[in-house]
Amino acid sequence: MSLTAEGGRIVSADIEIADSFLSKLLGLMFRKSFAGALIFDMGRVTYDGIHMLFVRFPIDVVFLDPDRRIVDLKENVRPWVGTAFPKSRFMYAIELPAGTIAKVDLKAGEKLEW
Repeated sequence: MSLTAEGGRIVSADIEIADSFLSKLLGLMFRKSFAGALIFDMGRVTYDGIHMLFVRFPIDVVFLDPDRRIVDLKENVRPWVGTAFPKSRFMYAIELPAGTIAKVDLKAGEKLEW
């Protein structure tokens, strides 16, 4: 399964879904590297944010509404001490390797598919 943006642009060819309590709790914590996309399904619309505790590398974060449209983007969130809170409510958060948002040219309002 892959993550694609409008126009068929590939955001990531390798995705993981974090939809259980444990997978959402752990996220990217304790990993040495990451090359894919980790999609958090929050199960509801929320204002919750992302923390970087025990994450060893910077990441980009994309926040999506229930229709999978981008509501906010955070680039190069700092490892260990960074946080990412969206400007508005979201249902999905996608963690990507740092630089992916710029490389793929993702924009607010765009729809993503997986």
